[in-house]
Amino acid sequence: MRAVIAAAAVAFLVSLFGTPLAIKVFTRLKAGQPIRSDGPQMHMGKRGTPTMGGVAFIVATVVAYVAGHLALTTLPSEQIAQVGPTITALVLLGLFVFCGAVGFIDDYLKVRRRNSLGLNKRGKLIGQMLVGAVFGVIALYFPSTNGQTVGSTRISFVRDIDWFNVGKIASVIIFIFVVMAMSNAVNLTDGLDGLATGSSAMVLAAYGFIGFWQYRHWCADADYTAPYCYAVRDPLEISLIAVAAAGACVGFLWWNTSPARIFMGDTGALGLGGLIAGLVMATRTLLLLPILNFLFVIVTLSVVIQIISFRTTGKRVFRMSPLQHHFELAGWSEVNIVVRFWIIAGLGVAVALGIFYSDFLRVVG
Repeated sequence: MRAVIAAAAVAFLVSLFGTPLAIKVFTRLKAGQPIRSDGPQMHMGKRGTPTMGGVAFIVATVVAYVAGHLALTTLPSEQIAQVGPTITALVLLGLFVFCGAVGFIDDYLKVRRRNSLGLNKRGKLIGQMLVGAVFGVIALYFPSTNGQTVGSTRISFVRDIDWFNVGKIASVIIFIFVVMAMSNAVNLTDGLDGLATGSSAMVLAAYGFIGFWQYRHWCADADYTAPYCYAVRDPLEISLIAVAAAGACVGFLWWNTSPARIFMGDTGALGLGGLIAGLVMATRTLLLLPILNFLFVIVTLSVVIQIISFRTTGKRVFRMSPLQHHFELAGWSEVNIVVRFWIIAGLGVAVALGIFYSDFLRVVG
């Protein structure tokens, strides 16, 4: 527990005090966010606000992970041996960093060209696909000494469904799809000051709780004798990384809330989406994803609905998509939209955690 708390605290502090440095650096480099001319006109006042701020909380999370492991050195040696740097950490932090790198390239091209067109859609999707494929293979083909892999060949809800085995190749494909879906979902939700940051912090904290609960009821723990356990790999690592990323987002939110001093950019949005996708697969909660990530799902669906409606009928369902811009054009203030969307995100998280815990009670009760 002390490692998780230490990681969260370090991530928060590094992000809180490191983000102003990022603001100065990106301002000096003239890395201002280009604003879409066809977007809400009230956004024009944000032109020039530095972007690529996701670098700050990605770095903070990696630093916090190291700090969390240093905290483990205060534990007895037999406990330390169970939670050294693992393949799980490689997959989760790798998704965070490399999906963020795809976003960084996109942000860099936008800044360099002085318009909102960065990587083309195909280039961005190919980058996400390659990152998902590399870490999907690592997650499915590198078992630990007890045979557990980061990902699973079974479809899961709040745990693996024993009879729903799809095999390794299909599992890698599903892994890639989840990485692409979540990274784009968080990216679509970004766009209002603090919206994606605050929502991601809630989701990441939830995965931190799930990971720690799985650690306390872990099948690999020889001291755990209750009738119900979770067959996952390195749950303490999962919890430590998720909580560290949540803490880093909260520290970044201090500077990203309205009026934002810095934007996370695609660097942060794609990175967060990639990390959340990794957490979904590592915690074996695939079918719980639409509930726990409810806000990201409905924002993405608003874009899909808008595209399908316009291409088939020539009419738009929303004034503008993603959904948050529809409410902007309806006259809602930015702060009202953000707070109300946070509430929606929180409700999704609460319901998902309730389902997760009720399944445990159902089995042990």
